[in-house]
Amino acid sequence: MKYLYVALLCLILSPSQAFSQATAKQWLDDMATAVKQRNFVASFVVVKDRAMEPYRWSHGVHDNKELELLTLLNGAGLEMVRVDDQVTYYEPQATPYSVKTSAISGPIPEVLFGDITSLEESYNFVLGNKGRIAGRPAQLIRIEAKDEDKYSYWVWLDTETSLLLKSAYVNNAGEFLEQLQLSHLNVTEMPAAELIEMSQREFPQALPSIAALNDEGSWQIGWLPQGFELLKSDRHKLNLNNELADYYLYSDGLIDVSVFVQRPLAGQRPSGSLTSGATTIYIHNAGAFDVSVIGNIPVQTAKNIAESVQRPL
Repeated sequence: MKYLYVALLCLILSPSQAFSQATAKQWLDDMATAVKQRNFVASFVVVKDRAMEPYRWSHGVHDNKELELLTLLNGAGLEMVRVDDQVTYYEPQATPYSVKTSAISGPIPEVLFGDITSLEESYNFVLGNKGRIAGRPAQLIRIEAKDEDKYSYWVWLDTETSLLLKSAYVNNAGEFLEQLQLSHLNVTEMPAAELIEMSQREFPQALPSIAALNDEGSWQIGWLPQGFELLKSDRHKLNLNNELADYYLYSDGLIDVSVFVQRPLAGQRPSGSLTSGATTIYIHNAGAFDVSVIGNIPVQTAKNIAESVQRPL
């Protein structure tokens, strides 16, 4: 009798009631699917300290092609266009270029649009409270760091469409360091006209893939937070000062951290940090060389990484 009651209860539950029983990971998986399959136009702002960056975000599927357009609306403008697995960047005073990738490199972590299983080593997925964001019912999902060396990342998803409504980097004290907030979301049956027009454009040929030198070469990074792995390394000149630097890119799937090692800059400067929203820049003067660490990580974490860099014995 008990089992019959449970079965009948499941039958009479509305779809929204059944959906509300989904786990945090199921919510995130549903968001990744919705972003790939739905036609929508959204506006959002990224808030860092007192600075605000407004964006327009369009996505659609037309003639079996996935189309996406992300535009920074302030300043001279920045436009990022994706057609299936090719992304083209249009930057002010620069020649447009294309790369082969399945996601735009923008203010939303790319892993949220794909398989988040890789994050389980370093993060817990926690179901939060329901609320309203931009006038729409929302479900909070907390991607909680398992240690204090990283920030957590919270997302609020539209309960009707599973699309992202808001996200925030959150420190260990529960403070929001950087937020992304939608102000407008329009989900449609057909893709926006601008996307259909965009699909007819001619784009630059994708740049050839360059084999990454995935080793630490002349330097040894002695400490990294849990889950971080080397993605690539190379040696190139920095745009800021035209100095040659060894470059290393690490990631735990959600957060990228860049490490630059170069000869000391002119003038002896003390080690120190700068922060903007969740982003930390920490420069460590090691005497014979300088180390710069950049990423959405706490200052102490960046400091620990920078101070662990040394030449291999």
